[in-house]
Amino acid sequence: MRERVKEIILESIQVKEELLKSEVSAILKISAAIIESLRKGGKLIIFGNGGSASDAQHIAAELVGRFKKDRPALGAIALTANTSVITALANDFGYEVVFARQIEALAGKFDVALGISTSGRAKNVALGFKQAKKMGLKTIALTGGDGGEIVKLADISLIVPSSVTARIQEAHIVIGHIICELIEEAGIS
Repeated sequence: MRERVKEIILESIQVKEELLKSEVSAILKISAAIIESLRKGGKLIIFGNGGSASDAQHIAAELVGRFKKDRPALGAIALTANTSVITALANDFGYEVVFARQIEALAGKFDVALGISTSGRAKNVALGFKQAKKMGLKTIALTGGDGGEIVKLADISLIVPSSVTARIQEAHIVIGHIICELIEEAGIS
């Protein structure tokens, strides 16, 4: 078991080393887009399924609360947190529209929509992006594997160089933390 633990940790490190080699520019572009939105009074709207839903809530909490610095609260919302809305929409309209309907209801013109999908194939994330584009929002995709459909719908995409869901999720939260830190360092008030 000890060797397997070492293999898993090394695999995670290798994915992050690949991010370091190939995706620093994408992380900077994503961060800049969100910072610009927040400076204009917009908010970050984050969504995904399963572990990506948890990442959406985690990132929103870091921005509304604090990441490393005491500072004013920043506008961020995870569309995965209101189970009454999610279940009502899924029941009345179908699960595919749970993010699109919330974006229609909650998004403003300066907001950024950040969709997270390890495969890039989540239909509800794709429909969320389509609704965001219809409303003129900037869209950002965090994904993995080959990027799936959502990278074609996003203004900015970051594809984690792995096809292993767990390694992609680990990289997504590292990316989320980097973005939060860069936002805080930008001194938005």
